[in-house]
Amino acid sequence: MSQAKGDRRERELVNALDEAGFAVMRAPASGSATERELPDVLAGDGERFYAIEAKSSAGDPIYLTGEEVEALIYFAQNFGAKPRIGVRFDREDWYFFHPGDLHVTDGGNYRVKKETALADGTDFAEFTGRSEKVTLEEAAAAGGDDGPDEDTLRVLDAVAQGVMDVEEAAELLE
Repeated sequence: MSQAKGDRRERELVNALDEAGFAVMRAPASGSATERELPDVLAGDGERFYAIEAKSSAGDPIYLTGEEVEALIYFAQNFGAKPRIGVRFDREDWYFFHPGDLHVTDGGNYRVKKETALADGTDFAEFTGRSEKVTLEEAAAAGGDDGPDEDTLRVLDAVAQGVMDVEEAAELLE
């Protein structure tokens, strides 16, 4: 990926976080001529504070060096922020990971595949607190809607047996 495309993606993330109500800034020297290792983006909304290393790819897996991840964690701890890796694949949204949730290669680097991002990453809405990811199992365990009541089942059964027509059933179920 070109540096210009990476810069554009970082600005895109900064703008999206700003629109979501975060105070946000792109670190001016991230990835360039500074002795200090800085994250790409700092963002906070008064409740959550993040130091984000942003990476994007056309579709190939995204790799981060062990040094990049260690520097992010070190900075985040000293700054009082949560370290996050933000990844964006072409034609997909941003997904976020805690560094500890990434796959570590045999060489000590970190990797995120597109499939992993889509399946296991925290999407932008959840990351910014606008929604919470719920699995089907969690929704079923939460209960709430156990299906139709006994009267509704009797009416539907009568329609299925041909004893009652649909219009009559609709009137009863209103």
